[in-house]
Amino acid sequence: QVQLEDSGGGLVQAGDSLRLSCAASGRTFSSSAMAWFRQAPGKERECVAAISGSGGRTSYADSVKGRFTISRDNAKNTVYLQMNSLKPEDTAVYSCAARGGMVLTTSPDRYDYWGQGTQVTVST
Repeated sequence: QVQLEDSGGGLVQAGDSLRLSCAASGRTFSSSAMAWFRQAPGKERECVAAISGSGGRTSYADSVKGRFTISRDNAKNTVYLQMNSLKPEDTAVYSCAARGGMVLTTSPDRYDYWGQGTQVTVST
């Protein structure tokens, strides 16, 4: 069993930065691939970034490439999402997720554990 607590959301202006954090407890953190998903009202859930258990591989949605960076600190059981140059279209609830394998995937169906979500709102 894995418990995830995500935090760091807020209200910012376009062009600002935010860093989301996801603290994990439970099973061995380094054996779990992690990801950040987001969902805006009326839109499907989207995987914005994913990272392998070792941290050696990452994947990003085209819409955030060059602006967002996912990273993890396995010693602290924490995964981060650094979001720079935020745009109004980045407004959504962001949730971290963990899966039972080390290989990353962007499919939400492959993730077993979810954080409660943190709201990110970007104003013009």
